[in-house]
Amino acid sequence: MPTIALLPGDGIGPEVAAAAQRALQAVADDLTFETHLVGGASIDAHGTAITEEAMAAVKASDAVLLGAVGGPQWDSNDPAAVRPEQGLFRLRADLGLYANLRPIRPIRALYDASPLKRERIEDVDMLIVRELTGGLYYGDRGRNHDGAYDTCVYSVAEIERITRTAFRAANSRVTSVDKANVLETSRLWRETVNRVHAEEYPNIELEHQLVDAAAMRLIASPRHFDVILTENMFGDILSDEASMLTGSLGMLPTASLGGDGPSLFEPVHGTAPDIAGQGIANPLGMILSGALLLRHGLGREAEAAALESAVDRALEAGIRPPDLGGTATTAETTEAVLKEIK
Repeated sequence: MPTIALLPGDGIGPEVAAAAQRALQAVADDLTFETHLVGGASIDAHGTAITEEAMAAVKASDAVLLGAVGGPQWDSNDPAAVRPEQGLFRLRADLGLYANLRPIRPIRALYDASPLKRERIEDVDMLIVRELTGGLYYGDRGRNHDGAYDTCVYSVAEIERITRTAFRAANSRVTSVDKANVLETSRLWRETVNRVHAEEYPNIELEHQLVDAAAMRLIASPRHFDVILTENMFGDILSDEASMLTGSLGMLPTASLGGDGPSLFEPVHGTAPDIAGQGIANPLGMILSGALLLRHGLGREAEAAALESAVDRALEAGIRPPDLGGTATTAETTEAVLKEIK
């Protein structure tokens, strides 16, 4: 009986986490859920973004489902302040989750919800593979008397392993995104990707794009992309940009893989403190993250496909939460998905 570590987090996190738990239990009734605090909720209760007890429970689980962390009440300019995001960074680092997979597949029923023209996003099916445990977010940082610094560092081994993840996932093409005209880390990135491609995956097409050009092409011709391979910060930005192809950030799931222990699954959206507690958050990104959990975390393709299909059919039947231009509450959207499952 698989155990899922459920980390609801902050803001709308608990609301969408409850929805995803119901949806998962509807397609896989043998799952056991254990709930733990993370982020600001854990800071308020324990003074740390995730406790050692919670980390131990996470490591003992079969998969981890996370809502979202952060909020204005924990924002601070004090470098020594405990921040909710430290809990997420600790999870990624301690679990060795170096590969973040963000599938971008606009749902047919939502084509008109995108700010882009329908003909531009039809049949888009891409995967963004983001390196998750290196780069600026994990480098040395600090302040001196009149400035601040963040250090971007990548090793050959880090680049090799994320490159292999991208090529294994590709159908025909990997687009490696960097800033090799400026950054030394990007030049190492490009050299390493070229070598791994030539030695191990010569039958898959490889192209390189600078991040600014890739950002423009992502909007101008998104069907061009199969797999986008990139480093931590570029991947963070590009995947949020790509959410507009689906109509809303609230629709995007993500999987963080790579370690020997459990993998972590979460929606791309944040805590949305402006609507927290109002019961109007879109739970579909969290529910679809549950589908990725079934597929990549537990190896249950049939249940994952059933959950994704239920979301598609609920949208085709007309359910629309506010971020998609409708008025459906979190509960109503969840019930629409559960109805399709049944």
